[in-house]
Amino acid sequence: MQILDAAERCFVRSGFHRTTMQDVAVEAGMSPGNLYRYFTAKDAIVAGLAERDRGRMAEDFEALAEAEDFASAFARMARKHFAEEPREKAVLCVEIWAEATRSPALAGLMNTFETEVQGRLTELLRRAADRGALSPGVDCEALAVLISTVANGLFMRRALVPSFDPTREVENLIAVVDAAVAGRIALPPRRSATTGETAP
Repeated sequence: MQILDAAERCFVRSGFHRTTMQDVAVEAGMSPGNLYRYFTAKDAIVAGLAERDRGRMAEDFEALAEAEDFASAFARMARKHFAEEPREKAVLCVEIWAEATRSPALAGLMNTFETEVQGRLTELLRRAADRGALSPGVDCEALAVLISTVANGLFMRRALVPSFDPTREVENLIAVVDAAVAGRIALPPRRSATTGETAP
């Protein structure tokens, strides 16, 4: 969508906080009044960006779920998002995360998105386990959290670290996931946030 693409460029160039709706309108080649017909505020634009990303991730996850060779399919997806996608995508993530520390609305949106991603990834891993693509006994939920944690770290490093080597660092992620899938890494079980006991 034209407006979302324009907003993405503005957020990457000037930062979320400094970007105004006027900036987005100019970048999109439309009047502010026309922009407000589609989005009433920057938070609404971020929601639109998140929804677009949610759709793209759903397509990637579905392809991963249908792959006969889970490890190879995951490696392709990791290389796509952390090595082949433009660095600006990582910068945009960092900008939105930073603003979420100040905006309860954005924090809620990001939490919902993260929860959905981990839920989809957990279900995908369980489907792969049912096909025998994972070593017996692998905790799919714990592995989903591990993947999400490392993935977020890669986004941060790609956005902020000049010496970031996407080839080497993505291969590190792939190696860790391969080891976990094969059962060579013992992942601790999820524990209850209230009791501290192992959750079922």
